[in-house]
Amino acid sequence: MSPSRKFLCAVYALLAMVALVGTWSHNVAYLGGGFLDANRRFWLDTLVTPASISITVDILVFAFAANLWMVLEARRIGLPYVWLYVLAGLLIAISAAFPLYMIHRECVLSKRGESALPLALRAADIVGLAVLGLGCVAFVFGTLAR
Repeated sequence: MSPSRKFLCAVYALLAMVALVGTWSHNVAYLGGGFLDANRRFWLDTLVTPASISITVDILVFAFAANLWMVLEARRIGLPYVWLYVLAGLLIAISAAFPLYMIHRECVLSKRGESALPLALRAADIVGLAVLGLGCVAFVFGTLAR
């Protein structure tokens, strides 16, 4: 696997870990009454305020687009077990499952001999992605301090 592909996989792994900690540190609050009750209470809570409804719609539509792309791309490149990632997105968090899928995709592409795309990012791309990433991580860890 090329160094740029390894770096990308490391970034995806870090994102998956941040997502898992950021989501499940809050999701455990729902687990007292069993799986079905936890899901019922969780989804009812997403309908409490206009902000929670907006972000829920945003995430669900984005998740569907990501799942559609994952299934199509998995079939194109012969990546097995794609539906496990879809299921993980539903049961764990799409923000954790999608980066794990992307790691698997990079491994499959590498084994197929497809060259890694060069990381031809411009300085503005690096700055923009760094700001977005740091803002995301800061928000996640800020929620952990609540």
